[in-house]
Amino acid sequence: MNKGDLVQKMAADAKITKGQAQDALDSFINTTGVALKKGDKVTLVGFGTFSVSKRAARKGRNPQTGKPINIAAKKVAKFKAGAELAKKVK
Repeated sequence: MNKGDLVQKMAADAKITKGQAQDALDSFINTTGVALKKGDKVTLVGFGTFSVSKRAARKGRNPQTGKPINIAAKKVAKFKAGAELAKKVK
């Protein structure tokens, strides 16, 4: 399922227009991104938790040349599924 499919399904389930569903999804994505950038967690009970994790700098290897390279530290977004979502997937 891609974003367009999700918007269409949200619109049908909530009995709203596709435009309204698109606006709601865009707002969720933007709001979640802003919260994560500030270092906050976004928790949706039963669905899951979005958070930021820090990856330390490390040494890697260029797969083409085999030469060692330095990989910089960075922050990454992560998602941990909630219990209800995990049960639906099983």
